[in-house]
Amino acid sequence: MRGFPNHPYIPNSDPQIQAEMLKELGMSSLDELHRDIPEEIRLHREMDIPEAFDSEYALRRHVEGLMKKNTTCKNYLNFLGAGCWQHDVPALCDEINSRGEFLTAYGGEPYNELGRFQSLFEYASMVAELVGMDVVNVPTMDWAQAAATTARMAQRYTGRRQVLVPSILDPDKLRIMRNYCDPDVELVQVACDKQGLMDLTDLEEKLSEQAAGVYFENPNYLGALEVNARQISDMAHAAGALSLVGVDPITLGVMAPPADYGADIVCGDLQPLGIHMNFGGGQSGFMATRDEERLVMEFPSRLFGIGPTSQEGEYGFGDVAYDRTSFGHLREKAKEYVGTQTALWGITAGVYLATMGPRGMEDVGQTMMQNAQYAVSKLNEIPNVAANALGGLYMKEFLVDFSKTGKTVAEINRALLSKGIFGGKDISAEFPAFGQSALYCVTEIHTCGDLDRLAAALTEIVR
Repeated sequence: MRGFPNHPYIPNSDPQIQAEMLKELGMSSLDELHRDIPEEIRLHREMDIPEAFDSEYALRRHVEGLMKKNTTCKNYLNFLGAGCWQHDVPALCDEINSRGEFLTAYGGEPYNELGRFQSLFEYASMVAELVGMDVVNVPTMDWAQAAATTARMAQRYTGRRQVLVPSILDPDKLRIMRNYCDPDVELVQVACDKQGLMDLTDLEEKLSEQAAGVYFENPNYLGALEVNARQISDMAHAAGALSLVGVDPITLGVMAPPADYGADIVCGDLQPLGIHMNFGGGQSGFMATRDEERLVMEFPSRLFGIGPTSQEGEYGFGDVAYDRTSFGHLREKAKEYVGTQTALWGITAGVYLATMGPRGMEDVGQTMMQNAQYAVSKLNEIPNVAANALGGLYMKEFLVDFSKTGKTVAEINRALLSKGIFGGKDISAEFPAFGQSALYCVTEIHTCGDLDRLAAALTEIVR
């Protein structure tokens, strides 16, 4: 800034700086910057923030002091999941995704192409193999947006406007799906039985000529395995609808890929594949289909493929049907708008899958199943506590019913916090029919000692 050559960091709260900037803009006050903002949504008071700091050092110390108040899963034992799960992250994942050619490459265009295209192609190839499909997108923001996009893809593919979804679905995800699909796609809820599985009788009654697809998750939001997955897909197909399946990809080392039970479009979140939770922000949604042109052309997001170059024996990597996207030539005529995508997390998931390999993915899945079964057996030894309250098959997550203890989940979780443990997610408000129940998550990171500690703490709390 002219006049202040020796001060590279000068906050714009300085009156002289403000005055000079306003002069350049042809304004006399900061209020003129906000003249287009309606009066009813303006804040007519000072914000409750500290006074401006004198230096970057003072600001950093203040922020670091605030951050030290956080309690994280690094120093507390964690059993929270419900869409953002604690898994082991190999050091290689952080090493690769922090490299400059990936971390700073915004869109992967030729001017910064240093292996990004091939990395995304390899990621897509491995996820396709994992879910049993052929085509996988450059990932979008999260599972909720991916699920909403599958609904819209089904609507365009079939020309119908209803998508059936289970009543046991993450309420936040359902709200996002409704918001994203409205007004072109109507989401119709299908009842679930006492084991948390989709009620086939209710499904049959609600399947009509308006059904574009049936969306279900395996495992579902409460960890239950949808044992009727093939039957649901067959019923959807018989009605002329698509089978839309949401999956947790880390379970597919031991579970059948969705293609095996009739899925037409698969979606999910890549977060379990080598991505830290990042305070709930390490999300990355993917979609996958078979190699059918009609389906592929319904993807709104970028796809990467491989092809020969002008040099014989040489191959290159690039966009497939780029014009179909909103950032291609279609712009406002595109089928959906797609903005910045989470390509860096796609590369990270590719590194994770390449590091683990088929045997590693199977080992992770087996470990998660064994740990969860051990946890359920230990918790069921506690009087008046019912672990795996749904009573069916489960994977990684399960309900624990505390209704007979006379305590609420909120009370139990507060007591667990005092013992350095994050208890399961309280779902009593989301699904009152299950009483005072919590959704517990057990993964490959938990040891027998961790699970014994949880059981001992709960025994003391509910006594």
